[in-house]
Amino acid sequence: MGLVMLFFGLCFMGGWAAAIGALVYAVVTLVRIWPRDWVRHDGHLAVRLLVPTPVYVRLDVALAVLAFLVDLWLVSAAIVFGSDGVFTEDWMGYPGMTDPSGQGYQAGVVHALRTMAWWTSGIAVLCRCWITAGVQVCVLPLAAWWIGSFDTYYT
Repeated sequence: MGLVMLFFGLCFMGGWAAAIGALVYAVVTLVRIWPRDWVRHDGHLAVRLLVPTPVYVRLDVALAVLAFLVDLWLVSAAIVFGSDGVFTEDWMGYPGMTDPSGQGYQAGVVHALRTMAWWTSGIAVLCRCWITAGVQVCVLPLAAWWIGSFDTYYT
């Protein structure tokens, strides 16, 4: 088993714990900043809308870390489940076909990652979480492209 596959296996197995820890931290940050001002009161309307307060930026950073950990867990899960006979990359271990029902797996994973990227980044933009939106637009489409570039037994 390759070192990269070991990394993704560990991210899949322990990633849920890191994501839950980041979720707890984001909730604690939200509770701490709840009574404070989330919107600037001075300056032009566009500046008040586009430039959040430092307290809100702290929440945005916590949400960006949470989104990154969840994205890493999702990509790890897709690679770990796909390594069981769908993908034929050299670093994945056993190269034999063991899952004949996996013909649409790669396309489904790529579509799911791209769809999740646009939905989550859209929600982040609506909530003015610019850092979180940037993380979602950068990480998930690149991961979808990477997974889409894998050789499979069915193509």
